[in-house]
Amino acid sequence: MNYTFTRSIPTDTPYDLVVAGGGPAGSAAAICAARLGARVLLVEAMGSMGGMGSNGLVTAWDPMADGEKMLVGGFMRELIETLHSRGFTSPHVVPDFWRKFYHFWTPFKPEGLKLILDEFATAAGVEIRYFTRVIDVDVDVANRRVNGVIVNNIEGHRFVPAKAFIDATGDAVLCNLAGVECRVAGYNAPPPMPPTLCSLCCGIDWTRATKDPFQNCADHQQQYLETAIGDGHFSHRDKHLPGLFRIGKTSSMTNAGHVFGTDALNNKSLSAAMIRGRQLVQEYVSFYKKYVPGCEEIELLATGSLLGVRESRRIVGEYELTIDDYLARRKFDDQIGLFNKAVDIHVMNDSDEEYRRFCDEFADKCRLGRGESFGIPYRILVPRGWTNLWVAGRCNSSDRQVHGSIRVMPAAAMMGQAAGTAAVQAIQHNQTACGLDTRQLCDTLRQNGANLPE
Repeated sequence: MNYTFTRSIPTDTPYDLVVAGGGPAGSAAAICAARLGARVLLVEAMGSMGGMGSNGLVTAWDPMADGEKMLVGGFMRELIETLHSRGFTSPHVVPDFWRKFYHFWTPFKPEGLKLILDEFATAAGVEIRYFTRVIDVDVDVANRRVNGVIVNNIEGHRFVPAKAFIDATGDAVLCNLAGVECRVAGYNAPPPMPPTLCSLCCGIDWTRATKDPFQNCADHQQQYLETAIGDGHFSHRDKHLPGLFRIGKTSSMTNAGHVFGTDALNNKSLSAAMIRGRQLVQEYVSFYKKYVPGCEEIELLATGSLLGVRESRRIVGEYELTIDDYLARRKFDDQIGLFNKAVDIHVMNDSDEEYRRFCDEFADKCRLGRGESFGIPYRILVPRGWTNLWVAGRCNSSDRQVHGSIRVMPAAAMMGQAAGTAAVQAIQHNQTACGLDTRQLCDTLRQNGANLPE
């Protein structure tokens, strides 16, 4: 029997900009837009900003320099410099980790990230609604324009109208609800990258757990991992282990264990992945305790509240960034950032063949050299033909391989700053997302610290 259900939903006072998602992309978008004078509402499902860097416990920024100079500027540089000055990076970290070193990760403390993003957002005047999700969208289909979103939290439903919207959900949730054309990872293609549930551990003797004081335990763990696999220690034979990232005197972020076969767009699959992820965390903690010198006293502190999804849904944008662009070191007239990180497509299964594929690709075939970079164009942030809607973060318009480079947090933050800046420009100068004056955009980004050589 069919039923019709209707309800009245209260309407909020209009905003200039609504940002859905408060991860690295969404927090950058909201804060940068508010600093430019916009009235901004940030909607975040968890209880803090930072996304995978806080709630997901992926507490290491990906490479931001090219071996000679820093590529990532603007908001992301301000954020990491502030973290370091406040003592929220790992004790072994020096500024050259992000300013110069080639393919270096910068570990940090997640509570510091939460605190500083709260401070930045409060100072900028961002209105934050934690524990809130976008659940529907009102769209002017003919003009490809979003009129407002319906959000839900402890107070129930609210309709929030605005002039502009940014989807920084990672999974393109807002865009999908609005009817934007999207590509689903794994559809008519290799399966999506498996997620990982990260964790925090302590009790590590770093003087014995690493050979190089500038590196993490991962620099010599592989021999012990393969011994443990041969001993039947694990419930799978996965040889790809990112490993421990030092964040304190004896503590680490632990990035270990691929949850194969997960569909990140299916709730039942995500729920099962969290259960499996917690099981795997226990296996890897016991591995370090038993096999890896310096980890005999390791203790598990916490697992992430968010699953580390690497791939789910991406928009079809005004431009699709491709692996050919990456390998050609291509630069663009509308580029909003420069990047250097290798293509990082994790193993799809625990076979030896797949591990060899990953190693070959990550270490050689799809890695740029020192002093090299490629551009990230503005057009990958705009759903094709849409007028007041942008994306930022891993739901950008890119092919599978180059997405393996730019899906990470520093690139997401650059995209967020660009999207937030573009939204304000569109509002203030009566421009559209798909028809924006990108020269004006790039000038504003440069004025606010972005590294965009003429």
